[in-house]
Amino acid sequence: MSKEPAGVWNYVRGFENLSLCDWPGRSTCIIFLGGCNLHCPTCHNFELAWDMNALPPMDPVRIKAYIRDRAGWLDGITVTGGEPTIVPGVAELLFEIKKFGLPIKMDTNGMRPEVIKELLEYKLVDAFAVDIKGPWYKYPSLTGNAVSEIAAQANLARIFELAKANPEAFYFRTTQVPDLTDKDLAIAQAYLPLGYELTIQKFVPPRRKPEHAKPNHEERRPAGNVVN
Repeated sequence: MSKEPAGVWNYVRGFENLSLCDWPGRSTCIIFLGGCNLHCPTCHNFELAWDMNALPPMDPVRIKAYIRDRAGWLDGITVTGGEPTIVPGVAELLFEIKKFGLPIKMDTNGMRPEVIKELLEYKLVDAFAVDIKGPWYKYPSLTGNAVSEIAAQANLARIFELAKANPEAFYFRTTQVPDLTDKDLAIAQAYLPLGYELTIQKFVPPRRKPEHAKPNHEERRPAGNVVN
């Protein structure tokens, strides 16, 4: 029986060797971290987000060897989830993979701005892709009642301040799930600091879904293996 990795690496429950579309203009590998502070009914990685132990842990030695051996032709590393900012010791993982000399992008829902600020200050993340779920008043329904309208607005206001101070380090996106109208998207766009455009991701029905779950919005799921 294989031994589970200790510490932050135990949260690594998926790895994708190569993506040409996850970070616009770059070829990246993707590290998937388990756990999330939201419960969005349209979650594309529901198993990873809400029950990461249903997925086997990845071998950190193999992941680091893969990145080391291919650092010359990769343009970066994406760290996603789940929600990476809630993972204990995520800075330790970022510090380790930063040693390979590749820029790092992190996907986040923006609900932990204090963590994002710290990772930015310590230069552990080069770019943040922040998901704007929709208008503030729809956040409770869009997040499974995990975030109130007031909390969403307050947390993302702090993110927008960071983005104004570090314009090269942020971009914003939303997925037009069935609950969102064109008017909702226009409202969300108006929240962004001057100069930013909201990237609209198309809703894609899932290939599979858990029992009783609503349709999710992306086809991609964590890969189960690392190619040597």
